[in-house]
Amino acid sequence: MSDGVTGKLADVIVLGAGVVGVSAAYVARQRGLSVILVDRREPASETSYGNAGILSSGSILPLNQPSLWKSLPKYLTNRHHALRWNPVWSARNLDWVVRFLANATPAHTKPRATALRALTGASLKLHREWIVKAGAPERIRETGWLKAWRGDGLAAAKAEQALLAEYGVRSEVLDRQGISALEPNILPVYTVGLLHSETASVDSPGNVVKAYARMYAGLGGEIRQAEIRSIMPDGDGWRTVLSDGEIPARHVVVALGPWSADLLRPLGYRVPLAFERGYHREFKPNPARSLLRPIHDADGAFLMSPMENGIRVTSGVELTARDAPSSYAQLDMVVPLARSVVEFGEAVGEPWRGARPTLPDSLPMIGPAPRHVGLWLAFGHQHIGFTTGPATGAAIAAMISGTQPPFDAAPFSPGRYL
Repeated sequence: MSDGVTGKLADVIVLGAGVVGVSAAYVARQRGLSVILVDRREPASETSYGNAGILSSGSILPLNQPSLWKSLPKYLTNRHHALRWNPVWSARNLDWVVRFLANATPAHTKPRATALRALTGASLKLHREWIVKAGAPERIRETGWLKAWRGDGLAAAKAEQALLAEYGVRSEVLDRQGISALEPNILPVYTVGLLHSETASVDSPGNVVKAYARMYAGLGGEIRQAEIRSIMPDGDGWRTVLSDGEIPARHVVVALGPWSADLLRPLGYRVPLAFERGYHREFKPNPARSLLRPIHDADGAFLMSPMENGIRVTSGVELTARDAPSSYAQLDMVVPLARSVVEFGEAVGEPWRGARPTLPDSLPMIGPAPRHVGLWLAFGHQHIGFTTGPATGAAIAAMISGTQPPFDAAPFSPGRYL
């Protein structure tokens, strides 16, 4: 290593303390490696905090599947709850848009769904183990999650059920009475529901990831809070430049979510990363009429979930630049719709915004960078980062150690784009 680098040589430095980075750091430490986890903020302060808290067995169908073409005309109006898009951003990133749409075919969908099924299955197993080991078993709810239609959604529910069944994911179609039996405290606005019975949820995704981070620290793992300036090869390892110094390490894991592409650009990597931004706001619940599980309103294109601090209402997708000014139009549209389902009071805190990193095939990058030994990439998980974080981290730690990941990681190889 060069003389300009200070500090003891670590085996692994993990950049990014969301669920993916924390998971990679934890499993690497379990394997006996010396690990430093670095982020500008405390663990789980970005996207890993703001999601709907669902540990989803059924999130295996990418957004760009064949059914997208049927919905595209209404999305092009740029007024739909599910999607808002920035015309200027879209024009500047037309290549990404074209590649994203090109994947929305049956031939492209099946292998991706198969890959995501393996990733989610491995992750759910780890989540259920870790949340107990981390001392937070009370945060998990084994109540499934419900997708529900207000209108004539029976055909859609049955079609989705059949599609999930092809990949071994169980679900149950419910009528209005079945929904009322499942959620007795909501108003009877839904005619059809699809219960994802193998899915769990948590009451605070941020606090779950913080519990995992404490578990990592309990094994002797180091957590460092600093701005990450750059990474560069240095001899037989890597040098990471921070706002408060430099860290040498044999391996570097980039798990910075939507900021990953920026860090990799000086190394010559042009990552085709887009940002599916989303919003949420939490509201004071009525304890006498509680929501028992997350509900995805299929017609309204929003999700409401019972959380530690209240009912969290999340918006659809906003396709724009990562750091563009916030627009609460979608959130403002769906909050009244949520109030028509479950009773809740005033807002708790301010609206939240996050940017979900997405590659054109809706699969994350998990594995080695193609032109740099010791550089590992773990980002691009679109809407399912919280669900799939543990197995992603476990796969990276396994590959660093020279062993097999807990699932087939080949479909997620960074080399497919880099």
